[in-house]
Amino acid sequence: MEQKKSYEIDMCNGPILSKMLLFTIPLMCSSMLQLLFNAADIVVVGRYAGDNSLAAVGSNTSLIGLLTNLFLGLSIGANVLVARYYGAKREEELKQTVHTAILLSIYSGIILTVLGCFGAKQILIWMQTPKEVLHLAALYLRIYFLGMTATMVYNFGSAILRAVGDTKRPLYYLFGAGVVNVILNLLFVIGFHLDVAGVAMATVISQCISAGLVLRCLIKEKGVIRLEIRQLHIHKDKFLGILKIGLPAGVQGIIFSLSNVVIQSSINSFGAVTVAGNSVAANIESFVYFAMNAFHQATISFTGQNMGAGNYKRINKIVITGEICVTVVGLVLGNLVVFFGHPLLSIYSSSSKVIAAGMVRLKVVSVTYALCGMMDVMVGALRGIGYSIMPMIVSMIGACGLRLVWLATIFQIPKYHTVHMIYVSYPITWAITFFAHICCFIWAKRCVEKKAGVLK
Repeated sequence: MEQKKSYEIDMCNGPILSKMLLFTIPLMCSSMLQLLFNAADIVVVGRYAGDNSLAAVGSNTSLIGLLTNLFLGLSIGANVLVARYYGAKREEELKQTVHTAILLSIYSGIILTVLGCFGAKQILIWMQTPKEVLHLAALYLRIYFLGMTATMVYNFGSAILRAVGDTKRPLYYLFGAGVVNVILNLLFVIGFHLDVAGVAMATVISQCISAGLVLRCLIKEKGVIRLEIRQLHIHKDKFLGILKIGLPAGVQGIIFSLSNVVIQSSINSFGAVTVAGNSVAANIESFVYFAMNAFHQATISFTGQNMGAGNYKRINKIVITGEICVTVVGLVLGNLVVFFGHPLLSIYSSSSKVIAAGMVRLKVVSVTYALCGMMDVMVGALRGIGYSIMPMIVSMIGACGLRLVWLATIFQIPKYHTVHMIYVSYPITWAITFFAHICCFIWAKRCVEKKAGVLK
């Protein structure tokens, strides 16, 4: 394998903390820019189109997650497989994985476009979306999903780049696309009065730009991850390898989204103002989540490469470093969001009722968000060493199952039938699931080492 490029990171040797930060900081910035696609939508419609349009855009977040998480999970499978082959210096298998992943992303996007365009309204009805925002929400969703192929291509392409330590170039591409998105939002909504259709169109165009730039990057790449259009092919063994890791990750994402859809349905029952407040608070929290999620992604890539290289002792240090970093980031950013809650929420809406409803969520969820990041780092460690079904099952029972039980029991008691009690279910289930993942990792790591002959 040829010499590493300046944008690649040697994850198998040298200090872990500095390299993990070198990996995560550009990834954090990339995630923030990606969030700005949706944040710009919400800010513009909240300011210039009214609370119903704000609720229509914001209420789609959990549904979009539900429909896309299965395929985004497959991109995690591609990331782990590329990282493993890269660490093991198996070039031919690495090239086959890259071409399989990109073609899979195109197929995934087409499937999602069909699902989103034809099933949008009915699913929103099942979610008890308020009648006054149903039409606008369905319109936004249909247009949004027209750009789903571009979204999938970008996510799979950036997953390949992350696997070799390159988090800088996706940041540059998203920055360009994000600027276009904001400009088009203002033009379509304020200039052309297109309401939610305008912000959806702006998002689709920006997604196409970021996807095009990632494809161009891979095609012009000189190294082992170079993409050649004529060699796009689904290699069966690589496809099955991606499925083995990515499918459980995707199913886990779907299960989380299903529980969020159920929670969103419960929140919807409190009316449009609560829905709008919840939407803007959740959008602000997303910035904290994706800052923490960068360490989840780092843990996957670092453990994946070291698994391929056979550096089993280094994996424990990677996990500990990831946990310390994500805890600090979660506590600091989560509490800063609450401290500056009112001015942050007022960016999205000038309604005092919407701001008050948003603060209810922030004071519960954002304060304890570090628990979610700690849980995700353990999931990343398990996936990186090749265990993907286990964290799926644990998350299914610990996080999602317990939330549904909470809604079916505690939440149904009249004096606890408040939106505040819905939010309390988050930190409780995060904590329980985190400790379960720790136990699973200790067991799985020993199994890996025994299989490799490190432990007898």
